[in-house]
Amino acid sequence: MKKIVHLCLAFSLMAIVSCKDDKKEAVSETANEEVTTESTAQSEDKDTTIGEDMKLTITLSPKSDSNVEGKVIFSQKEGIVTMIGRFTGLSEGTHAIHLHEKADCSSPDGKSSGGHWNPTGQPHGAWGDSAGFHKGDIGNFEADAKGNGVISMNTDQWCIGCGDPTRDILGKAIIVHQGEDDLKSQPSGAAGARVSCGGIIQ
Repeated sequence: MKKIVHLCLAFSLMAIVSCKDDKKEAVSETANEEVTTESTAQSEDKDTTIGEDMKLTITLSPKSDSNVEGKVIFSQKEGIVTMIGRFTGLSEGTHAIHLHEKADCSSPDGKSSGGHWNPTGQPHGAWGDSAGFHKGDIGNFEADAKGNGVISMNTDQWCIGCGDPTRDILGKAIIVHQGEDDLKSQPSGAAGARVSCGGIIQ
């Protein structure tokens, strides 16, 4: 009889321990589900269209029998892209600068880069014009008597590698023109020959 009682007590204790372990596993699984759900929600809330902070240095080479060379630095931080360009070998005066459709500078005249980058189908115009402008319509800058020119700008209308086809400048080209962009002639501002070209690639 004593052996039977002892066996019953032993089975009862094993059952209690087993129940407690089951409860611990259930609580652990619930906690894991909550962590997974929270992690997924945070991932969904993250804005992937801003793009990561980065910097690209683009080298421009002469085109159309010119001596125009340059470097353009694009940097991206917190959704703003800053562009700083420095050029040499220019004729003194005003020169247009644009982003073009393709990072292809293989042709001698630079026309392999295609037309102005215009992903939103707007008319050519001055940057920020309420009547419309291309996303590649950077504008004009001045070259001094020594042929040196500098331009800078920053905008949230561009991104570097964010994947948004209306904002992403990767895969485009930066072109310097022989003359001034009149900011009104269609489709490209009558700025003359393409005298320097650089592809915006990583």
